[in-house]
Amino acid sequence: MSTPRVRRLTLAGSVTGAVIVALDGTVLTVAQPPLQRDLHATFAQVQWTSTGYLIAVASLLVFAGRLGDRYGHRRVFAIGMLGFGAASAGIGLAGGIGWVIGLRVAQGVFGALLQPATLGMLRAAYPPDRLGGPLAVRTGAIGLVAAAGPLVGGALTTHLGWRAVFFLNVAPALAMGLTALAVRAPMAPRGTARPRLDLPGAALLAMALAGLVHTLVGVPGTGWTAATALGPTAAVAAGGVLLWHERRTEHPLVPPGLLRSATAGPALGVLVSASAALFGALFLGTYYLQDVLALDPLASGLRALPLAVMMVLGAPVAALLMRRQGPRRTTVAGMVLVAAGVSLMSRLGRASGAEAIGGCFLVLGAGFATVMVTATTVVVRDASVDTAGVAGGLQQTAMNIGPALGVAAATTLMSVAGPGAATGRPPGDGPGWATDVFLSAMGPALTVLAAVAAAGALLATRLPGRAAARPPGGQPVGTSRMRRVSPSPRCTTTSPTRKPCSATPWRPRPTR
Repeated sequence: MSTPRVRRLTLAGSVTGAVIVALDGTVLTVAQPPLQRDLHATFAQVQWTSTGYLIAVASLLVFAGRLGDRYGHRRVFAIGMLGFGAASAGIGLAGGIGWVIGLRVAQGVFGALLQPATLGMLRAAYPPDRLGGPLAVRTGAIGLVAAAGPLVGGALTTHLGWRAVFFLNVAPALAMGLTALAVRAPMAPRGTARPRLDLPGAALLAMALAGLVHTLVGVPGTGWTAATALGPTAAVAAGGVLLWHERRTEHPLVPPGLLRSATAGPALGVLVSASAALFGALFLGTYYLQDVLALDPLASGLRALPLAVMMVLGAPVAALLMRRQGPRRTTVAGMVLVAAGVSLMSRLGRASGAEAIGGCFLVLGAGFATVMVTATTVVVRDASVDTAGVAGGLQQTAMNIGPALGVAAATTLMSVAGPGAATGRPPGDGPGWATDVFLSAMGPALTVLAAVAAAGALLATRLPGRAAARPPGGQPVGTSRMRRVSPSPRCTTTSPTRKPCSATPWRPRPTR
């Protein structure tokens, strides 16, 4: 097990990696308009600075986690951090939009490398029963960045220009990447030889996720068209071939023990449903603040601060509740709060005021922080050290697919509930809704998103309870089972010439 010093450095690296990626996403939205003007780019080109990054990240996360399992999470994390920082510096120096798009894709590749490693390093450094605390710190830091990111990005863009937004990541990324290379952490013991990499499986999964993400990202701007329908078709085809391949290959991309886990699958489903409900509601809430209440972007951001504040405050509380009540009760409570927050938003009207939606964000933040800590802990804790990278990749994939799915669902539901709502903006410039039509469609759309969160609460009932929580040092999913061995017939506790038998021993039996 790692020393306290190595644990502290591991936690610092994990938090820094998560914060850099989260900060990059929050400040980019502020920098895109001046970037478009400075580089004389079209709106579609600027949109690809986000789309290209998301496709690269989502399609490579699981394979990147597998690389960490094979070659070491610290090494993969260092490469990801150094590459992410170098790509950020390149974007800050770019002279054309083509360079920006290409470097954003490269940034997505390196971001995919470092994100699963931030969870894999924690799994290797901390015993399973102590993972909740570090993950709570990580979640709280992400919430803090969500609050500070737009403000920091706005200040840098206003006073120093859009390039300063990308230079912001360079120093911490390089410093933490070099530190990760310098630290000599003890290697975790491995019970089996390293499996070969499943390159065909990785390619098929990347194709499926790329098609899905491209469609989900494009739907809010263009709606459902024949072109956007090609993405899901390609994703389904690639996914079908992937399932066929994974059942027959000797070294599958995702270990079968992880897929057969009774808790990892439901936990991933909870993360998808929670993030879809939250980000779909946040998407509509932003339009409500700016188009219905006529607030400027800064005032709208301030009204959304309760969401980030409750994520910071709620994460450590969630870790404490999980230790006392178990993952099942804690996660169900978090999903109920998410569903309640979205449901309250569905009742907002023109006269509700900004304070009312602030209260909704308060409830949403408390619920989402709880779900993030508990469900992520279940996914990472129930994986063995040898498969923690893949588990982290699956968790990060869920957290990328969920928000895109939520925004796409919100846009589709608005179009269905309020036909003819998209008016007043040029094609490709995002959705635009007349105020009355928007309000009439927002309620039903948010009600459906609340139902998605409620379904996640039902799914959370399949997570382990407090009594089923693994004891310290217990065996993770996919490694070995433990069986009780009866004492030998020659063992006796009554003979005066023999020592008393010891307690019934536990011995490992390999999983069949």
